[in-house]
Amino acid sequence: MLLNDIAEKFATTPEQIQQESLRLYLERRQRFVESELLVLGFHYGVQTVEQLDSAIEKGRFHEAEAFEDYFRFDYLESELDSVRELLAQL
Repeated sequence: MLLNDIAEKFATTPEQIQQESLRLYLERRQRFVESELLVLGFHYGVQTVEQLDSAIEKGRFHEAEAFEDYFRFDYLESELDSVRELLAQL
């Protein structure tokens, strides 16, 4: 098995390689989600989905114009929370 061969070559355990791989994956995912949130936030001049909702309610943006981005923002915030929780568990 490749994982065992790699572990042996680098004098570590397969479990350690798996844990480090998971951490790296989650950290990469976290950076991606954070960057997507920054792009959305910059576009609307907000930092959270709640702020976007408030801006829509105040009429800064039409609901139809921001509809998809609002749900994307909400989804990304939820995903970021999940990634952070998983990283804390490692």
